[in-house]
Amino acid sequence: MSRKNQLSALIMLIIGLGVFAFEMHNTNLQALWHQALHMNLFWLVIAFLAMFISYFFEALVLKVLLKNREDSLHNWWNILRIPWIQALFNAITPFSSGGQPAQLIALLQSGVEGGRASSVLLMKFIIYQTIVLVNFIFAMIFKFQSIAQHYSALAYLIAGGFIIHVFTIGLLLMIMFYYRLTRKLVMGIMKIISLFVSHQRVQVWTNKVLDKIDTFYHESLVLKKEGRKVLLATLLTFIQLLFYYLVVYFTLLALHVDQANLIDVLIMQIMIVMITSIFPVPGGTGGAEYSFKTLFARFVSVPSQLYLGMFIWRFITYYLGMFLGIIAVAFKPINERKNTQVRGGKTFDEEPRKSNN
Repeated sequence: MSRKNQLSALIMLIIGLGVFAFEMHNTNLQALWHQALHMNLFWLVIAFLAMFISYFFEALVLKVLLKNREDSLHNWWNILRIPWIQALFNAITPFSSGGQPAQLIALLQSGVEGGRASSVLLMKFIIYQTIVLVNFIFAMIFKFQSIAQHYSALAYLIAGGFIIHVFTIGLLLMIMFYYRLTRKLVMGIMKIISLFVSHQRVQVWTNKVLDKIDTFYHESLVLKKEGRKVLLATLLTFIQLLFYYLVVYFTLLALHVDQANLIDVLIMQIMIVMITSIFPVPGGTGGAEYSFKTLFARFVSVPSQLYLGMFIWRFITYYLGMFLGIIAVAFKPINERKNTQVRGGKTFDEEPRKSNN
């Protein structure tokens, strides 16, 4: 990792500790320590295991999408390290913008051809966003009215997250199925922008946007031809997210919160994912903790127990990925093909390019 990335990781750790310190400034530390000593260690281990299983299924998605290609990955270390690297760079960049280019570099280092790596990551991103959106729609159908009634402030944040996800998926689908129309719309928008910004700068922006649209469209043609892979990857992504959502339920069980309803907890976690997506701060820091405290206070009435649960859940779902990502970056992939070079010589010592993904 470059010094800039190391500094970003350190800053996020400090900010995270600051958020917890602020949230717990009125909490009885003795009661908090008592809650920690009397946790159910079995369910705590299961919570950690659920997160590792989630990473494993995310790796399986990549393995499936790369299957039957000349540069498929066969070494499990090369596959497993990629979700961890994504977790790290998602955690230290605003709107998780660094995860996508970091995964690309990881695949290139493992010997996957650049164009194919981009195509596979594109498929993975579309599938993931679609499943998140579908899960959220089901959650809204069952619980949004209740949340809007009891948590009016969160209802606006949830709606904002939903709009962002719909816009993202809609834009990608427009490029896939209405390629020419999308290009014309972009050109029209850029002409309007040129009224307020210099023509030279607008031309640079236009070329970059059109280049991304062209790349996405051509790679989406591959996506349409591989229906079976996409279907299997979709199922695996659903399982990946299910285990991720279950972490909070197992955390509550570890704290002896046995009255928590599994379905309610899963829906609450889906809502939190939507809320954190609209916060520009890396990892949704602040928004994630606020959402957890607000939504799960109905299940956990003891403040020390609630804040301990928030810390454990946040550590497993956020900080654990950062630490695993640091390990994945430190230990290089096992090259499965000789004479393979990383395109452009890029490594994780360079700042990942920001991506709309």
